[in-house]
Amino acid sequence: MLCPVDVILCMAIFETQVISEQQNGAVSAAVQQLSAGNLVAVPTETVYGLAADATESSAVQQIYAVKGRPSFNPLISHVADASMAKQYVKISPLAAKLMKIFWPGPLTIVLTALEDSGIAPEVSAGLDTLAVRCPAKETTRAIIAKLGRPIAAPSANPSGKLSPTTADDVLAGLRGKIPLIIDGGDTPVGIESTIIGVRDDKLYLLRPGTITSDDIADATGQPVLDRDETEISAPGQLLSHYAPNASVRLNATRKQQGEILIGFGDIAGDLNLSASGDLSESAHNLFKILRKADSKSERIAVAPIPDRGIGIAINDRLRRAAAPRTEP
Repeated sequence: MLCPVDVILCMAIFETQVISEQQNGAVSAAVQQLSAGNLVAVPTETVYGLAADATESSAVQQIYAVKGRPSFNPLISHVADASMAKQYVKISPLAAKLMKIFWPGPLTIVLTALEDSGIAPEVSAGLDTLAVRCPAKETTRAIIAKLGRPIAAPSANPSGKLSPTTADDVLAGLRGKIPLIIDGGDTPVGIESTIIGVRDDKLYLLRPGTITSDDIADATGQPVLDRDETEISAPGQLLSHYAPNASVRLNATRKQQGEILIGFGDIAGDLNLSASGDLSESAHNLFKILRKADSKSERIAVAPIPDRGIGIAINDRLRRAAAPRTEP
């Protein structure tokens, strides 16, 4: 695991401050911390991100240290707009089309990095590509624009654990480890962005999200191909990921002794992702409901989720939550 050369910095203890995005000076406060080489938790439309100046190796190394994140797991660089992205990656006509249609929004695009781009090598974890995204959250785009550089920002939680969808979730996992959290309320999408690789004018699905392969194929006129499952080429591809402390059993139509059942549709359960069977609502509620279930039981059962559309992304998160746990 990467760690700053200054071990004391790696072990720094902060009095974590939470500032509403609506408070005067919130953007400036975030930029001040980022410019000083510190980490800031920022809201996006998907989940909260743990942000560092993507051009500063020592700052990016803190992300890995604070999260306990494996150094081979690359990070997403968030940009203010497509013109900022052009300074760091090679943008093909197909990639430009994706940006025009889906940015700002929950789509990350993996492209070949420009030589001497200035992005810290730790961001790409040794790969010759860079994952870039323009978030829909206006506050976070304002922070990036004012900083003048991309921010590297994985989810703002201990590595492998449930992604945070509120500032309180961030505080529960990272209190004392970062100086500042910008509170942007409950995240509307609720799961991480779709990740698409663009290579040789072909599209590859690296991580499913609420922008589906069908959405992308319909918009571009090109099919979205499956990635090589053995290759770690983008964030969110570890087998065990997005996991609660409790064990997770999938495709459960009824609960067993000692379990709490998360329902969907007609399977009511003790908690329910969406009583109406709405997949967008289920994605929004997924981590929130898993977190609540985790606080109530050491064993979680989850009702079957249709493996179509956004359900593909939900099932991806659930399979990783249920996978055998690996030690950091």
